[in-house]
Amino acid sequence: MRTPIRLEYRAKPSILGFMSNVWRPSRGFSGDGQMPDIQARWCGQRASPRDLADFINLSGLPPAEQLSILYPHTVSFPMLMAVLSHPAFPLPIWKLLQVRNRLVQHEPIAFDAVLDFTVRTGDRRVLEKGVEMDLQVNARAGGRTVWEAVNTFYARGRYGTAGAAQAEAFASPAVAGSMATEWRMPGQGRWRYGRLSGDVNPLHMNNWYARRFGYVGAFTHPQRAIGQCLGHLGAAHHVPMQLETWIKGPVFYGARVGLRSEPRPAEQLFALHVDGDARPAIVGRFVIPNA
Repeated sequence: MRTPIRLEYRAKPSILGFMSNVWRPSRGFSGDGQMPDIQARWCGQRASPRDLADFINLSGLPPAEQLSILYPHTVSFPMLMAVLSHPAFPLPIWKLLQVRNRLVQHEPIAFDAVLDFTVRTGDRRVLEKGVEMDLQVNARAGGRTVWEAVNTFYARGRYGTAGAAQAEAFASPAVAGSMATEWRMPGQGRWRYGRLSGDVNPLHMNNWYARRFGYVGAFTHPQRAIGQCLGHLGAAHHVPMQLETWIKGPVFYGARVGLRSEPRPAEQLFALHVDGDARPAIVGRFVIPNA
């Protein structure tokens, strides 16, 4: 049985704290391939007026009387960064890409709600050209689970025998709908959103740095781009709601983006395209029970 590694936080994990671990050597996977049992807890999170205003403004969400499904996803992200950068995590954080998220909001969350977050390592899936690793997140308010998520990260390399069926089970859907709307991705606020999410990767901040890695420029945090999509679809504040997203490519600041939408009987699909690229940068699916 794995011995749990427990991280306790009384406030949002410090960016400087987990960034100091980024370049530490990683242990690699154990002989049986299991993930280490890393558990992080942060009790008493409450949205400050400043953070709430920044989140709504930068995410492109309409005014509402409750928190969006993306708010817990964004404010809990520093905890994910702390787990991913922990010396016991098997791979270095700079090798990881966020590729998929599954969010579930069970009931409305008030602006003044006090949330208790837990994050722990989950499953590992070996693919043909890499490995996927899950982090599970839970948010409780008043003793009830009001929101939960599975965040999936990917690293290239050889990590054992691939399971083809696993890759197919988690593949993104094809979106065949028409283009619903177009707009230009805002270029301001990248540092403010980085402060909210704890993700200050220079690829999200600095055009010169991003170009050194072969990109045309810096690109937005995925949570922010997804918020823009939900805002344009009028689906930012449905409760209960399940939202799945696949992150397939960068969404550059200032880029012209088009949102394709395909309503179905039990769900709605959407795809965000950047500068006319036929391949979507983000694919999403949301389900609103009893809608």
